[in-house]
Amino acid sequence: MPTINELQDEIIEEFSALDDWMDRYALIIDLGNTLEPLPESDKTPTNIIEGCQSRVWITAHFDGERVHFQGESDAIIVKGIVSLLLRVLNDQKPQDILDSDLYFIKEIGLSEHLSPTRSNGLVSMLRQMRLFAAAFASQS
Repeated sequence: MPTINELQDEIIEEFSALDDWMDRYALIIDLGNTLEPLPESDKTPTNIIEGCQSRVWITAHFDGERVHFQGESDAIIVKGIVSLLLRVLNDQKPQDILDSDLYFIKEIGLSEHLSPTRSNGLVSMLRQMRLFAAAFASQS
């Protein structure tokens, strides 16, 4: 199982091959299209991430050792961002998620190329994923 930092480094490497931001957006959209659809039964108000311009749902399940996230959005770019967050944080241990520094967001230039509302949404998604991890860390 790759570590959070190994997964971040993979993403940075993939994005570093693309100089043009239109190409990077296209990659983000492609990543979003590979995201497994969230079951309709999980698209509930309790799973919606507050603070996002578009609708974003994130669920988390804990198997006693690792956190399993699922997510989806109704906006194509945001769906790609959800996909990136899931790629890095899914199937990790709660404490590793809490201790992580998600430097890939800055390294690939995502923070500076998102609109302020999308940046706020990204922060909200991360906050929710860390809250899930904190809740699960207290159980283990």
